[in-house]
Amino acid sequence: MTSILSHTLVLLALAPTAVFAQTDCNGSTCLQNPLKFASLERFIEGVLQALVMVALPIIVAFIVYAGFKYIMARGSVSGIQEAHRNFTYVLIGTILILGAWVLATLIGGTVAQLLG
Repeated sequence: MTSILSHTLVLLALAPTAVFAQTDCNGSTCLQNPLKFASLERFIEGVLQALVMVALPIIVAFIVYAGFKYIMARGSVSGIQEAHRNFTYVLIGTILILGAWVLATLIGGTVAQLLG
C-alpha cells in the first residue's frame, strides 16, 4: 500500500504543469528575470561573494582549531607537525577562495570598462 502511495506522489511531482507568461510590460506578455542580477558577470560575482561570506566563518573556525591542535600537541613533534600541516591547508584554502573572488571582481570590472 505504501509503495502505491509513494509511486503516486512521485508521478504527481514529476507531472508537467502549465507555465504562463507574466503580463507586466504595459499590457503585453513578457518574461521577467527572477534574479536580481542583470548579467552573467554580476551573477558570478554574487555567487562568489556569497561563497566568501559563508567561507569566512568556517575559515576562522579552522584557524582556531589549528591553534587548539598546537596547544594540545604539548611539545610532541608529531602533534606539532600535524597542527602545522592543518594550518598550512587552512591558509591555502583561504588564499584560493579569496583569490577567486578578487580575480572574478577584477575581470568583471575590466570587462565592464571595455564594454562601456
